[in-house]
Parts: sequence; C-alpha cells; structure tokens
Amino acid sequence: MRYAFPPPPVIALPIAGSEVRFPVRRIFCVGRNYAAHAREMGGDPDREPPFFFTKPRDAVVEDGAEIPYPPLTRALHHEAELVVAIGHGGFAIPEERALEHVFGYAAGIDLTRRDLQRALRAKGRPWDWAKAFDRSAPVGPIRTAKEIGHPSRGRITLAVDGEVRQDQDLADMIWRVPEIVALLSRAVRIAPGDLVFTGTPAGVGPLAPGDRVTARIEGVGSCTIRILAGGEG
Repeated sequence: MRYAFPPPPVIALPIAGSEVRFPVRRIFCVGRNYAAHAREMGGDPDREPPFFFTKPRDAVVEDGAEIPYPPLTRALHHEAELVVAIGHGGFAIPEERALEHVFGYAAGIDLTRRDLQRALRAKGRPWDWAKAFDRSAPVGPIRTAKEIGHPSRGRITLAVDGEVRQDQDLADMIWRVPEIVALLSRAVRIAPGDLVFTGTPAGVGPLAPGDRVTARIEGVGSCTIRILAGGEG
C-alpha cells in the first residue's frame, strides 16, 4: 500500500522487566474520581456516574521526558494518576469480568492547562485544548497485572523538586478500576493498547520551567518528567 506521506510512528511504552513494548491505541481519562479533588475543583463529590475525556495517543511521553512549557497557558498543572493498560478488548463488559481485560498498570501524570480549562468550562465548551495537547500524558513503565496483581490500595503521591504536593491512597477512588473499565466499555468497544487514566487526588497545582516532577504509586512504579522553558522541541 502506498501513502501520500509516511504513516505516523507507533507510540509504545516500556513494560518493566521486558524488551517487549506496549503499543498505545487510545487514551481515556476519568474526571474527578477522588472526592477531595472534586471539592477543590468546585465539584460535587457525590458518587454520580463518572465522566470521561480523551487525549491523543501521541500525547504520551515516557518516564524521564523533558517537556517544554506548553503554549496558550500560564497555569500548567500536574495531576498524578494510576494508569490502566488494557490487554483484551470487549464491549459491555460485566464488572466482575473487567479485570480480565487489564494488562497492567503504570504511574502517569495528566498535564492540564488549567486556566484554559476554566475558561472553556465557563463557556460550556469541550476541554480538548486544555487536556489534549502535545506531551500532556507522561506515563511510566507498565507493570503487568500478572506480576503485581490489581492494586486497589496503595499510596499515590506527586512531588515537585522533592516537595510532596499530592498524597492520598488508591482506596480513596470513588470509582474503582473494575467499575471504570465496565462503564467505559458500555460507551465504546475497548481494545488492546487502550490506556485509562483513573483520576487524580487533591493537591493539583502549577508547574514552572525547571521543575522536576515525580508521580509515584506504591507497588506500581513512578514517572518523572522535567518542565523546560516554552517553545517547540
């Protein structure tokens, strides 16, 4: 088959302890899945059905990435998250079978242009420009479920230059992984390679050029990035 120009490269993440890599298909993100974060964002922490938004797969960057401060914002915020890597596809998956579709887990950072998000939200517009920008989805190495099981509790933290800003437990998630996977699969057919960011704890805040940012999840791993001055690169 001939193409008008070279197809985009495969986006893939390392799998801890393996030379095999995990090819990324799509990225789904759960909004406000910790009650304290819902409150700090002015939302209602009641257990209503979760909502999802997406990022393009080429927003993924690996552990150790250096990320230029993005355009169109003066309030780039960090959000530490447990990332679920899907290994088996399906549609309308029963909750009790949902974990059978999970390949593994990783620590991730949902980077957000917060000022832009607030402006868009105030006008009732989609969040795409606030969430789905270049290099906005750092993800650490994936640990397989076969190796670590399915973490339902464990400390999740985010530190900037060694100062802890987010510190909570996975057990505090409003919607747990089996529920998230089952609900997502009722809306779309999930497939191998999909990533699901499961929401962030309270304590989100601004980043500046020069900041070194580390998200860490007990029993899962970590993801570290550094923010550079703005511009392409």
